Amino acid sequence: MALSTFGAIMGFAAEMVEKAGETYEALSEKARNPTFKASLKELAGEAAKHHSLMEKTRRENVTEMILEPITGLHEDDYGLELKGLSQTEDTDLLKIALLLEGRSERFFQDASSKVPLPEVARIFRKVGQKKGENLTRLQSLGLNQTLNRV
Repeated sequence: MALSTFGAIMGFAAEMVEKAGETYEALSEKARNPTFKASLKELAGEAAKHHSLMEKTRRENVTEMILEPITGLHEDDYGLELKGLSQTEDTDLLKIALLLEGRSERFFQDASSKVPLPEVARIFRKVGQKKGENLTRLQSLGLNQTLNRV
């Protein structure tokens, strides 16, 4: 489905970060490594803040929602199916977290260049940048022995 209006983009962004937060909470319950568990809890808290930010941004810019159509963003490009992924080992959980942050980073960076409102584009760029930082931090945990050391 095309994300062709400001409202659709904001709704998708809010839903995406909310679901990511719920996923991070669930993953943190399964994680064994204390450092990784803390990272997942932190990501869940950050997702809640980003959800509030998306809702606030939508409310504050509601008058702008109908002015300009937006092209080039499609919900399917940012979809992520997690049901088939194993969620038993910390390395599996880390892969899921990396997929979530990667998808979010890509969406916020892409959307920041499409949204015609400078303030919203700036917010999206900042969130996308934070997602990139999260990716780097998660990657530093490693998919090898780093998570297994406890």
